[in-house]
Amino acid sequence: MRLGGRAMEIVHGDKDLERYMREAVRVSEKSPVLLDRFLDDAIEVDVDCISDGTEVMIGGIMEHVEAAGIHSGDSACSLPPYTLSAALQDEMRRQTAAMARALGVVGLMNVQFAIQGTETNDGADAVVYVLEVNPRASRTVPFVSKATGQQLAKIAARCMAGRTLAQQGIGAEVTPGYYSVKEAVFPFVKFPGVDTILGPEMKSTGEVMGIDSSFGLAYAKSQLAAGWRLPLTGTVYISVHNRHKEKTVAIAHSFQEMGFRIVGTRGTAAYLGDHGITITPINKLTEGRPHVLDAIKNGEIQLMINTSVGRKSSYDGYNIRRGALIYNIPYTTTLAGARALSEAIAALKRQDWEVSHLQDYYRQQATDNGR
Repeated sequence: MRLGGRAMEIVHGDKDLERYMREAVRVSEKSPVLLDRFLDDAIEVDVDCISDGTEVMIGGIMEHVEAAGIHSGDSACSLPPYTLSAALQDEMRRQTAAMARALGVVGLMNVQFAIQGTETNDGADAVVYVLEVNPRASRTVPFVSKATGQQLAKIAARCMAGRTLAQQGIGAEVTPGYYSVKEAVFPFVKFPGVDTILGPEMKSTGEVMGIDSSFGLAYAKSQLAAGWRLPLTGTVYISVHNRHKEKTVAIAHSFQEMGFRIVGTRGTAAYLGDHGITITPINKLTEGRPHVLDAIKNGEIQLMINTSVGRKSSYDGYNIRRGALIYNIPYTTTLAGARALSEAIAALKRQDWEVSHLQDYYRQQATDNGR
């Protein structure tokens, strides 16, 4: 469930709910506590569109990397989507256009969707939920405009001034033949004591963008722009919550196939070892030295995957994440982020990245579309 008072938190059981309610009453006193049902393992999607009151043009469909539950401003996203089927994308286009017409929108509109059930049967059994509809410009408009080459704000302003999409010569949605990835930038290193775990409250203070022919390379570029140089060799540290261990196996296997050495806390190491992963246990901070923080300080770890559940984090988890931040080690606190990192590193190992002008991408897109 997701709760919202003065603060928001995702809780996963009765004990967490009881603890949060005690804290909420202490902080908010007479203010109400709002409860929402939380969608587990759902993919979040942003759709921006422009309506002239009759016709609707989809500006862009952005698939979030982090699962629903992470604030949309803190999640990386890809345009076009990198895992969603064409049928699911068409359904979101249909729903977006229908809502824009029903609401009588003239100008920009943003819809946030959550999709459950995309992992089986090519998403045919997936359920599409509407999280919110905003009949206004969203923070994603500049990103979509740069990714597609269409000046969405200018087009929308002309619609609001009375010029239809047809009168502006605006036709079908532009779907690029390349991937654009937006990544959030966080100020964690400037605030001692702040945990880097992501959640429903927005923590980022900026964003960067990477573009390339594949999602992996585009994501790798976005990480480089955000200040992380991804390793191609070395050691990956993995420590995940019990709820995440089953889905960590495939991620660990991908790093093992790429030649990385894998270390992890004893519980994670035991689980992954039982599932065919060669992994070396490493001490937690509370288990004596040498421990994982020593390995971080000694430059023995090149990438970290560390997840937690809920606002409360263990002493070890917090200090490990802060250590990665201080010593500039790429890390992720979500499984979705770990999957994206493995895909990015695999892409970098296959080929080096190159730099191209935005205009080169636009020209190639125009050529591909016969314009």
